[in-house]
Amino acid sequence: MLVLTRKLNQALQIGDNIEIKILAIEGEQIKIGIEAPKNIDIYRKEIYLAIQEENTKATTVSLDLLTKFNTQIKK
Repeated sequence: MLVLTRKLNQALQIGDNIEIKILAIEGEQIKIGIEAPKNIDIYRKEIYLAIQEENTKATTVSLDLLTKFNTQIKK
């Protein structure tokens, strides 16, 4: 992990098209701004993990459920 120190209004550049800028420091909170192409998804980590978990659940369908569904279609 790369650890950097930044001050208010300073930024980080990631590649050619992603910039992360420190916008405000208020107590223990830091507000950051991210400029990136629209085709790049940006999520808070906890939201990203929740999406991954839901995607995993969605791909795990029980055999019983598939059998019931198949039976309904054949009727």
